Amino acid sequence: MIYENLNSIKKWPEDERPREKLVKFGPESLTNAELIAVIIGTGINNGKGRQNAIDLAKNIILRFDNLKNLINTTYDELTSVNGIGFSKATQIMAVFELGKRALSAKNGNNTRFRCSEEVANYYIPLMKDLKKEQFKVILLDIKNRIIKDILISQGSLTASIVHPREVLKPAIQASAASVIFIHNHPSGDPEPSTDDIEVTNRLSRSCSIMGINLLDHIIVAENGYYSFKQKDLI
Repeated sequence: MIYENLNSIKKWPEDERPREKLVKFGPESLTNAELIAVIIGTGINNGKGRQNAIDLAKNIILRFDNLKNLINTTYDELTSVNGIGFSKATQIMAVFELGKRALSAKNGNNTRFRCSEEVANYYIPLMKDLKKEQFKVILLDIKNRIIKDILISQGSLTASIVHPREVLKPAIQASAASVIFIHNHPSGDPEPSTDDIEVTNRLSRSCSIMGINLLDHIIVAENGYYSFKQKDLI
């Protein structure tokens, strides 16, 4: 009973409890472990002794080494941590996804694009740390505002995987005024590969035939971005 009392956050002084500390001093006053503890809410008692929410949060940080790895972890990876089940894993994933979207919206000037840099800044937080390569088509209205973006493929980018029919069909259906292609390089290097160039040329020709305005193809990565438009390749 003494052990449980010491380990229970409810028994701590009020100024040391993560939620109360957040309200009184602001979220910036909390450590990473304390912030995660607020997200997951409760600890566990697995029969080997109780772990409060902060103990559990520290185990999560230890498992993934840093926040960058944790932000982009999968459900299966999260639930591999003892004490992290369906509820806690989905809470963590949802909070980090909201953070990435908020950062993207801020960088993207309210999702109305005026240049390639704004597109890159919008999508870099969403895509630069993905573990697999993703290719998306961004559909834009006449004022260059996002109608929606669509995931076309996941995996290594090749002409056989990214077929013009699959890419352009959503643009036609949505009556998009223009499109932008975007994909990520998990390696961190945004420089295009031979396949990237081949796919871009093929899609550019298809857009021209279909009368669809192709604004750019952008590659985002941890070390920046590459714009085919800026390089005069589109």
